[in-house]
Amino acid sequence: MNKYLKILLILAAFSALVLVRAFAADLFYDPLVTYFKNDYLYSNLPTIDIWRLITNLLFRYSINASITLLLIWLFFEKKDFLKLTAFFLITAFIVLIIPFIFLLKNEFETGYLLPFYIRRFIIHPLFLLILLPAFYFQKLNK
Repeated sequence: MNKYLKILLILAAFSALVLVRAFAADLFYDPLVTYFKNDYLYSNLPTIDIWRLITNLLFRYSINASITLLLIWLFFEKKDFLKLTAFFLITAFIVLIIPFIFLLKNEFETGYLLPFYIRRFIIHPLFLLILLPAFYFQKLNK
């Protein structure tokens, strides 16, 4: 692939991540955004349509995961890295969403930090920040 085209596509992918974050309030249903912004320690949990929230979390996670896969491919162009990333992202979503649903159904009785951080891992492309350096280090060692 042409070097300049590759750089342009990488910049476009990172811009897409920024746009997903910038327009998240308009695109996705998430009443927990305002809940965690305000004084959530002293207020009640808002009324939440759990299945609508889970569907929107899945949609947002899928968009971020697709962009993550694109970036991994653009940086390394290795199918093995792409397969491992896809498997990791699918597994991570399943592992994260199950306790999140459980905590949400129990209205965060065990505390607020765990659901707050689980939600963060679901809605933000944090795994990209973990996988890019890991694959780069792997590439350097070979």
